Amino acid sequence: MTSVVEALVSGGKANPGPPLGPALGPLGINIKEVVDKINEKTKDYNGMQVPVKVIVEDDKSVEIEVGTPPTSALVLQEAGIQKGTGIAGSEIVGNLSLQQVAKIARMKREDVLAYELKATMKEVMGTCVPMGVTIEDMDPRECQKALEEGNFDEALANEEW
Repeated sequence: MTSVVEALVSGGKANPGPPLGPALGPLGINIKEVVDKINEKTKDYNGMQVPVKVIVEDDKSVEIEVGTPPTSALVLQEAGIQKGTGIAGSEIVGNLSLQQVAKIARMKREDVLAYELKATMKEVMGTCVPMGVTIEDMDPRECQKALEEGNFDEALANEEW
């Protein structure tokens, strides 16, 4: 019978302690090997919480699937801030460029239902609203409208989906 263990781990810093160790121990696999593979696959998300799924087959073979961190964590990293505002709507704690929003949108591509870059960028901008992060020094809601109206089409011409 296939066993699946899902956990949130710190990118590049997973360890054999909880939550992985206790869940993987009874499955009879080499926990250190699995943790090393997870750390290798998540090193690009250093310091962020990353969803990981460890699939253990009957023959003890292991497959590791790594998700992407929450959009809010990617926004914090790109903006270079530790946390969002505690007073949504009245305090600005960071600013992102349009290219940074596009980068986050591409990272989240597999996790969203949108079929194009602009729609995913609007989702990222929506996440910025309660965090107190502006885009191109504009309120994220204004930036969403400007994006919809095509005001940034020239700037996004070189961005690939």
